[in-house]
Amino acid sequence: MKKIARINKTRTMQAAVATALLAGGGSAMAQQAGDWVLGAGWLHFAPQDSSQGLNLTSPVNMHVPGSDATVSSSDTLGLSAAYFLDSHWAVEGVVGVPPKFKLEGAGTLGPIGELGEARQWSPTLLGKYYFNDGNAAFRPYVGAGLTYVWYTDVQMTPGMQNAMGGLLRRPPGSTVTTAKLDSSFAPVFNIGAAYQFDKHWGVSASVSYIPLKTTAKLTTTSASTGAQLGTSEASLKINPIVPYVAVTYRF
Repeated sequence: MKKIARINKTRTMQAAVATALLAGGGSAMAQQAGDWVLGAGWLHFAPQDSSQGLNLTSPVNMHVPGSDATVSSSDTLGLSAAYFLDSHWAVEGVVGVPPKFKLEGAGTLGPIGELGEARQWSPTLLGKYYFNDGNAAFRPYVGAGLTYVWYTDVQMTPGMQNAMGGLLRRPPGSTVTTAKLDSSFAPVFNIGAAYQFDKHWGVSASVSYIPLKTTAKLTTTSASTGAQLGTSEASLKINPIVPYVAVTYRF
């Protein structure tokens, strides 16, 4: 009887140790309130763009038929930081090293080729909900949020410079055209999944969609005197799909 009691006691202790180990391993993997997860990786912008063509706004109001344009895709380094409010809800900020986009001519502007380029800044704030238990290594998620987009280093190519001068009946090289792109807020819709290898290291992959549009406002001046000769504008829908694949570190 004593031998049986010792065996039962040993089995009980073994079960308790196994349970403790499993619990410890689970808590090590668990995402919980107060956790920070930092990420760095590949951020890709794939515009689903369309344009409404170029419109002269002065000295006359006139639409330029067939004057379309497309926006190139771009890759950059993405950085993210997520803070867990509990085991399911998190708030995440995402930024990218500002990518450079090229504007290519289409339609009647097609022969020009590249029209110009600009850098896009678009810091994003997301609210995210993670599925599965906080102890799970694999966790799909959905998110939504807001981004503020603005542009710098906007430049027009010589071909576009001459085309704008030609619309105003000026000879090549006699005009200078500068451009500004409107800044704006835009919603962001996000879906993805995260996988945790151990307590600290993991990976995350997501896809976002941003319904985004902007208006390019162009001013053409005389190269010799600086006097304003005309203004024009073009509306662009960019609507990028944005994949983001990152290595993550939790602390």
